[in-house]
Amino acid sequence: MRKFFRRFLPSHETVKNNRWLKPFGGWLHHPNLWHLHRRSVAGGVAVGLFCGLVPGPLQVISSTLLAVLLRVNLPVAAFTTLYTNPLTIVPLYVLAYELGARVIGAHNGVAAAQLTFPELHWHNWTGELWGWLAMMGKPFMVGLPLLAASLAIAGYFAVRVAWRAAVVLRWRARKKRRAAM
Repeated sequence: MRKFFRRFLPSHETVKNNRWLKPFGGWLHHPNLWHLHRRSVAGGVAVGLFCGLVPGPLQVISSTLLAVLLRVNLPVAAFTTLYTNPLTIVPLYVLAYELGARVIGAHNGVAAAQLTFPELHWHNWTGELWGWLAMMGKPFMVGLPLLAASLAIAGYFAVRVAWRAAVVLRWRARKKRRAAM
């Protein structure tokens, strides 16, 4: 699996010598930002899942900054944010609202029927979308970070378990091959 992804990732020297990345100095030169190992990839997935719920177009930027600060795999973190898209963001936000409403113990007078996505018009789609988000209120503001943290924790442990299972399966296959010789 590592060999497959290594073909698509830039080498350490490529990043170091890139003229567009030179202003960032030593920030992008930490080995964990580019190496594919269990801890770095699991951390990158967690960062990407957490930052994927950041409203607006700041998802990749926030995941990049957080990956550099936490020293986890940067390309994995940026790529993982793509689980949110125009088809999935509304159900995720409704799920965040429901989670927040259950945590604070109130539905804030907003019926479930009102949580349907508004009809967007070209002339004022941003205002209508912002109004829809504001209608969700406190339950949404509580539920969104809770959902993001839950997804990040689940993603981190899922990658760690899957990586370990893949390694164990490879060990067993190698042991069988050697025994058959």
